[in-house]
Amino acid sequence: MKVAGMSTILIIVIVIIFVYALLGVLKKKNNEPKSPNGNKYGKWIGGGLGWAFGGPIGAILGFAMGSVLDGVRIEKTFYQGTARGDFAMSLLVLSAAVMKADGKVVKSELEYVKNFFLSQFGTEETNRLIMILKEVLNQEINLRDVSVQVGQFMDYPSRLQLLHYLFGIAMADRQIDKAEENVIEQISGYMGVDPSDFSSIKAMFVRNINNAYDILELTPAATDEEVKKAYRRLAIQYHPDKVAHLGEDIKKAATKKFQNLNAAYDEIKKQRGMN
Repeated sequence: MKVAGMSTILIIVIVIIFVYALLGVLKKKNNEPKSPNGNKYGKWIGGGLGWAFGGPIGAILGFAMGSVLDGVRIEKTFYQGTARGDFAMSLLVLSAAVMKADGKVVKSELEYVKNFFLSQFGTEETNRLIMILKEVLNQEINLRDVSVQVGQFMDYPSRLQLLHYLFGIAMADRQIDKAEENVIEQISGYMGVDPSDFSSIKAMFVRNINNAYDILELTPAATDEEVKKAYRRLAIQYHPDKVAHLGEDIKKAATKKFQNLNAAYDEIKKQRGMN
């Protein structure tokens, strides 16, 4: 992902804090009456600035950060103009979209997300991320605009890993609701992920009789040579080193996906008696 993408969020946070503080000083100085919402300006400032600087994702995060500012003293920000930090911000918004897909947010899904961020950012920053996530869960998310923005700034292997993570959220309660599956498929399409790649990742979570073939993006009618070629292509595409820049735990998750690919290939070889 380009540094310029979500690094602009840092600007959002700085300007939010500055404007919010300025409004507080002016209000006190001029003794202005409270707004109907009790002088809670942060979320509206954040939302407006987010849209101006960071597109659809910036708008959602800006509004959420504004809500946090209304009730919490922020001493520092965890936003960084790095691939890892940008990946986290994309995860935050799309996580909320999947969690809301079936009309309910369950504890196991929240714990899944929390544990992931704990492994990536530590306790202090995870607590802030979860606070913002809870605000994002209360917002309407334009799935198309957000997903398109992610697709524009995230490299292809990272998009594949993101889908793997989103399926993990959906599977946190040990079953994938059809509505969750549909939302993830929409996200995949809007991000520009090839349908065959989506089906391959989906097959790692949604089991069926041709599961091993689905993972290799094949049908049982494929020849032995086609099976070998498909495996070699996907082994390169899904190799954990492709997402190493996103952090060690993301690389570990990619390793698990790579192991699923190898297991599917081994299963087909065993069925066919291939070497």
